[in-house]
Amino acid sequence: MTSDRPDPPPFPRPDTRASDAERERVAERLREAMAEGRLDMEEFDERLEAAFKARTHGELAPLVRDLPAPGTTTDVALAADTSSAGREVSGSAGAGEVSNWQSRIGREPATSKGAFAFWGGFGRRGTWTVGRKFTAVVLQAGGEIDLREARFEDRDVVIRCFTIMGGVHVTVPPDMDVEVRGFGLMGGFGEAGEGVASPGSPRVIVTGFALMGGVGVERKVRESEKRRLKEERKRQKLEKKAERKELD
Repeated sequence: MTSDRPDPPPFPRPDTRASDAERERVAERLREAMAEGRLDMEEFDERLEAAFKARTHGELAPLVRDLPAPGTTTDVALAADTSSAGREVSGSAGAGEVSNWQSRIGREPATSKGAFAFWGGFGRRGTWTVGRKFTAVVLQAGGEIDLREARFEDRDVVIRCFTIMGGVHVTVPPDMDVEVRGFGLMGGFGEAGEGVASPGSPRVIVTGFALMGGVGVERKVRESEKRRLKEERKRQKLEKKAERKELD
């Protein structure tokens, strides 16, 4: 699978002054590399801080030189390209939240169509592919289904949850189109949080049956958005620190 965004040519001159947009472009590549498991959290933090402190292209280039393009294994050089083709911005998803539904729907075969847990638990989170129909069954157990970073086999997805003396927790982003239809006996189905579906969102139906247990659907911002906000605060602190240093 290749990235939807074309890869630009290398930085032409290492002594050229870097712009804020170029620093953010490098930060985005680092986030994607961490999500793919190419960087651990410690190395990610080190490189991210160096990216926000960088003043020239020569300081930015080494931070991503050993990282391939997202979703590929081909080494490529990164340059000052701030385009975000195929991305949709939804104000209802929270300030700065960016969705990329187009590249996440129908691009890969399903890697998971079901889960079962008995006296234990299961988890589906991070970057995984949801089949058109996903069935979760738990018996005196628990399950976690996180769709915030997931990919989808089709635009229309049905998640069927069957619980007996257990529970399934489904986490979705605020801008996803979700409908809850399940039925509970001495238990229940519930949805927490409000959101408005952004254009291009997959249509997810959560249905099933809960006996002496429950299925909960919760809307939460993406982990990538949490990291972005954290990084933004860090960048602002570094900029203020640099301004004070220049004034001194």
